[in-house]
Amino acid sequence: MDVAKSLATQLANIEKRTGKSLAELGAIVKSSGLETHGGIVALLKTDLGMGHGDANTLVHHLKSAAAPAASPEAALDAIYAGSKATLRPIHDALMKEIRTFGDFEVAPKKAYVSLCRKKQFATLGPATKTEVEIAG
Repeated sequence: MDVAKSLATQLANIEKRTGKSLAELGAIVKSSGLETHGGIVALLKTDLGMGHGDANTLVHHLKSAAAPAASPEAALDAIYAGSKATLRPIHDALMKEIRTFGDFEVAPKKAYVSLCRKKQFATLGPATKTEVEIAG
């Protein structure tokens, strides 16, 4: 199952059912002034007669489209902020050594970095304020 293709199909169906483009739906949501997920879902269900699944999917889509894409460096800065800032040089040194094993993708998450080839093979991030953890 291709998740991206399924999402594209559902969004196209939402446009057909409502008779509005995604941009028009986004404008309706923005002009409502609502910010909470639940509030926007309720608005779409009541005002546009959308089903819960379509409304929920649309809100997720609109919020992800509006969110600025954080750079990997900015994500690392957020992970190693505040009391964990002293761990960043350790992270950088570990990544330098891990890169000697070959090519892989680095996907920063909220609290750690995911290391993937075809599948995730390890995570790297602060375990505590004084320890960096590599899990695999």
